[in-house]
Amino acid sequence: MNTLGIIGGLGPESTIDYYQKIIALYRERTGDGSYPEFIIASVNLKKGLDFMDANDLAGMADYLLEGIGKLARAGADFGLISANTPHIVFDEVASKSPIPLISIVEATSAAAKARNLKRLALFGTRYTMQGSFYQKVFSREGIDLLVPDPTDQDYIHNKYFSELVPGEFLPQTRAGLLAIIDRMKAKSDIDGVILAGTELPLILRDPDHNGIPILNTTKIHVEAAVAEMLS
Repeated sequence: MNTLGIIGGLGPESTIDYYQKIIALYRERTGDGSYPEFIIASVNLKKGLDFMDANDLAGMADYLLEGIGKLARAGADFGLISANTPHIVFDEVASKSPIPLISIVEATSAAAKARNLKRLALFGTRYTMQGSFYQKVFSREGIDLLVPDPTDQDYIHNKYFSELVPGEFLPQTRAGLLAIIDRMKAKSDIDGVILAGTELPLILRDPDHNGIPILNTTKIHVEAAVAEMLS
């Protein structure tokens, strides 16, 4: 088995989700009652956000590489970063990483292509929605990404950090997020939604909403990781 290394803590709630999903999927795929062995290096979320707020992308990349170095020294054969926003520096990090890395963006693009989705809403932190790193990957497959209007972006970003990251999942926030999907369907005729923030699937757990597919990037990333563990 290839040993997986995970950069976790970005944030803690979604790292727990990764942990549980990896174990469940591994056990489902192997069917022999065994459990996977893998490594998690939990980093300081506040430190990462400070780099983002200062637009210090070089600092962010170096911080992630420091964590990936720990994973490599602990015996990881390959790795992943269990969050979407840090993928803003994925290309730089992957080029310097001592182990191969699985991109959540590349994996999600492949999943969208497999489902023949062409016009997707992108939900995530402000850094992700306003960044170009998702668009760059998806445009290669001819998939259009649309972001919510500025007011709705503010709503998603603020709820993300004030509620979801600390582990608070409120029914009114879930309703607010679903209302944004409905507005984007009515205005832009989206054919799917990317939950490009690994806390979002913890509050939007259904695979679709009013017939609109919802892509859970955590689940997609985990499927790619377990496939590599078992390859």
